[in-house]
Amino acid sequence: MRRRRAALVLTAFTFIAAAMLPAAANGQHEMPPSGPGFLEGPGEWGKLELVSKAIVTDQDDLVADVALDPSHDYAYLANWSDATCAENSEAGGQNAPDAGIWIIDISDLENPVEVGFIPHSQDSRPGEGMQALEVDTKFFSGTMLVSNNEQCGPQGKGGVSLWDVSNPLKPKKLSEHFGDRGFADFNDIHSAFAWDAGDHAYVVMTDNIDPLTDVDILDITNPHRPRLIAELDLNEFDVMQEDLGLTESFLHDMVVKQIDGHWIMLLSYWDGGWVLLNVDDPANPEFIADSDYPAVDPELADLANTMVPDESRTLTPEGNAHQAEFTMDNQFIIGTDEDFAPYRTGDFQITTGPNAGSYPSVIVSGGGAPAMLEDLTLSGPVVYGGYGCPDSAPIPSPEDIPGYLDMLQAGDETIIVLQRGPEGDPSAPEEACFPGEKAHEAALAGWDAVVFVNRHLAADPNDPANAVAYCGAGAFVDDIVAVCTTHEAFHNMFGLPIPASYTYPEDIDIGQIGERIMVDSIFDGWGYVSLLNPDTMELIDTFAIPEAHDPAFAFGFGDLTVHEVAVDPQDPSLAYLAYYAGGLRVIQIQCPAGTPYDPDNPPADLSTCELVEVGGYLDPAGNDFWGVETFVGDDGRTYILGSDRDSGLWIFRDP
Repeated sequence: MRRRRAALVLTAFTFIAAAMLPAAANGQHEMPPSGPGFLEGPGEWGKLELVSKAIVTDQDDLVADVALDPSHDYAYLANWSDATCAENSEAGGQNAPDAGIWIIDISDLENPVEVGFIPHSQDSRPGEGMQALEVDTKFFSGTMLVSNNEQCGPQGKGGVSLWDVSNPLKPKKLSEHFGDRGFADFNDIHSAFAWDAGDHAYVVMTDNIDPLTDVDILDITNPHRPRLIAELDLNEFDVMQEDLGLTESFLHDMVVKQIDGHWIMLLSYWDGGWVLLNVDDPANPEFIADSDYPAVDPELADLANTMVPDESRTLTPEGNAHQAEFTMDNQFIIGTDEDFAPYRTGDFQITTGPNAGSYPSVIVSGGGAPAMLEDLTLSGPVVYGGYGCPDSAPIPSPEDIPGYLDMLQAGDETIIVLQRGPEGDPSAPEEACFPGEKAHEAALAGWDAVVFVNRHLAADPNDPANAVAYCGAGAFVDDIVAVCTTHEAFHNMFGLPIPASYTYPEDIDIGQIGERIMVDSIFDGWGYVSLLNPDTMELIDTFAIPEAHDPAFAFGFGDLTVHEVAVDPQDPSLAYLAYYAGGLRVIQIQCPAGTPYDPDNPPADLSTCELVEVGGYLDPAGNDFWGVETFVGDDGRTYILGSDRDSGLWIFRDP
């Protein structure tokens, strides 16, 4: 969510001399200014030096992941497209076609050049699941590019796509949209990771649609005929910590690495933490271990001398295990918790009527928190708006509801209630859509805020696991408050009976006024980095930039959560973080603080290890880094690729 740029420099860098300027770099196009609402940085500092950049667009939020060709001569950038997968070439961007993959020649690291583009099929886009690797089987030998597919329009298709990029200037399609088949086509996937195990090659991917078996493994030995060989639900291994309220437990990202002769899969399972599987036999993975979040958020608990309110220091962790890597020597795991909401919601409170009470509440990912409101609190009477998709029954405006505006009190917002879905509702045959698309329809109709409610099919009152506040995520284009609560709360807001089992239809009309509600805000900071011991899966330390724990930076400075991590291929103590508007950061494992981790002289007690920032880059005009990759250049130095969402590829090195 982007807001007006504030004329304030990055406070974490006040120690940096004013004379420190960003390194000169060459690129194809003039560097466009960043969008509004970013931290303004000092350029490079510490163990990071800017080499060059390839600017491929000036459209905000167009670039997603970056992948590195095994030759190190080419990089691949995901063109995420806009929220609705609309044509981008007329949106003012340079070289901004529909979603697909830019090909960048980086053989001259000081002069990267855009040399090609691989278009994705209509209404389908790549994002986080992009990777290039060497594959050598009896059916294929060469360089393979793997990309995910998420639908963002009516013609969209899911699944994984495989490309032969042995000659990156002439990519050849091997297969498209393979995966786990849903009701009509292959399900959306958010990420994918492939590995060559010798005679066979495989890819593991998320399944956005089926939360019960969301770990899907394909045999891609013959890339023209991928085969689904395994489907897993890691919640069967009791990875969820419901006692901490961590109930959104699903696959987000994963890597596979051969360690001590075994193929080990490291999965980032959101609220379920990080999970290790043995995939020597990918058709029959074996559970090894998983991590647990502590009872109190470790980042907040240790911040006695910051702006964090006292009430925040005893909060439970939010989970959000997003992505992770093993260090070069496999002695540590570095994981990223992605959290776009520096404030969590308080309870969802129905404040009037016979069903007054408190219910679970979360911010819908990508939407606004009640904290963006002047009084940090969402309050007012609610109105039912149906499903709210572009093809659903229209959402009425607040003025269309007789007597509604007269009910508003000082500090109230106009609030529309929209259901997740539709799915399985005979009265609503249209396709389901992203919550951001629903919120856009609500904003166009003039509403201040949206309360989303979990879908009807997930609302079995006899199964507590289904009584959760989860309403999907993504595709937001408006600055609008968007909170989610349970289906039970939906019934109670409008005085609907709670049946023994939820069955369609529900006796409610669009435009019906419900009870008053209130959702307040609690500051809990942005997402952070975790250091784990892979032998025990115990948490060793956490790291976040200082602005992540200052309420003054909650709004107006871009997203200050960490996104992805890449480890140094030569130094097991170093890792690089794509930190969205926080720039690109370099962290070092020190055991104890002040002493870089040395594999030849490992500490007797890993609990003495800490994550310490030792460098970084943040452009004076701001950055928005999504992906990060590392490699060793011909000169023996470590190089780092970062994908900036608003511009393109940035190349750095360890000075």
